Amino acid sequence: MLVEQRHQFILRELERNGSVSVTEMAQELGVSTVTLRHDVRELAGRGLLRRVHGGAIPLDAGSRPAPAPHESGGERYALGMLVPASRLPYYFPDIIRGAQEAARARGVRIAVAFSRENADEDRGQLAQLQKAGVDGVMLSPASHPASSPETERWINELDLPVVLVERLAGLATRAEQVASDHARGAYLAVAHLASLGRRRIGLLSQQTPTHPRLLAGFEQAIQDHGLEPAPVHVVPAGDDHDTDAVDAQVARYLDTVTSAGVDALLVHNDRNAISLVRTALARGISVPADLAVVSYDDEVASLADVPLTAVSPPRHAVGATAVNMLIDRLDGSDEPERRLLLAPRLVIRESCGAREASGSRP
Repeated sequence: MLVEQRHQFILRELERNGSVSVTEMAQELGVSTVTLRHDVRELAGRGLLRRVHGGAIPLDAGSRPAPAPHESGGERYALGMLVPASRLPYYFPDIIRGAQEAARARGVRIAVAFSRENADEDRGQLAQLQKAGVDGVMLSPASHPASSPETERWINELDLPVVLVERLAGLATRAEQVASDHARGAYLAVAHLASLGRRRIGLLSQQTPTHPRLLAGFEQAIQDHGLEPAPVHVVPAGDDHDTDAVDAQVARYLDTVTSAGVDALLVHNDRNAISLVRTALARGISVPADLAVVSYDDEVASLADVPLTAVSPPRHAVGATAVNMLIDRLDGSDEPERRLLLAPRLVIRESCGAREASGSRP
């Protein structure tokens, strides 16, 4: 059905019934709800109807329910954003700030929901966002759709435009994506340490959705630079809330790498890196002379006893890009589906032993 035919259908149904539902019309016409929402927005822009949550009413329907706040307040869209509660107060606030700034610049509103990072919680929080009338959603679910068929399935069932934020889409996932290229970030860290003459570089990581990409970049850099194998340790998911348990694992890992002759480490995240450096210094291990350290996240890395060289993911840009991608799709963009990876930068400080203890590298 052509666009003008759909428009005529919407106006006829509105005149006949006094209101229309986007979901019902989409089912009747055999088109997506995204297409129908775009049609309703266009007709509202031409002054032919009034948009309300879930559909439209006639312009002269003075006695009918008022439009949703985001329709009457001059904002073009309301966007939902689902982020993991466990990554607060560190990683996600800057992503949220980037999203909010981009939203203000483009005249849209964002409603943020927090999930405790399990599939049921994700779906429950998302349902609340949908009830609030969001036009599209930015999702950071507990699992990457690329590695979780269950996550991929429920995302594909959504009738809203979706942008995945810091999560990778699978080949069958019907969603766009913007994420930090964590593999690239880990690669940059190891390559920099190798350039400083470090030959045995270990990895201490946290079991998060970021870890598989960190490991992939770490292993590729070790191979490309002909470095010797060194111990890798992953702090299990769930232990991150028990600081004593994490510190004990960090201390044991330091024992392991010291006995193995490791001379450099990549540590995810800042908290673990700070704990490791403090323990090393207490044992008389010099950082960076004996052990160079690069942290991954760069939230509080500069506050360590020895300011930490750190990989800094482009969090602010990820949030802003997600908003712009979602608005473009809501505006009816017919551009190809976008799946973007934004490269982190390496911020040079004292802990790696570089001659220049300030600045950054792309």
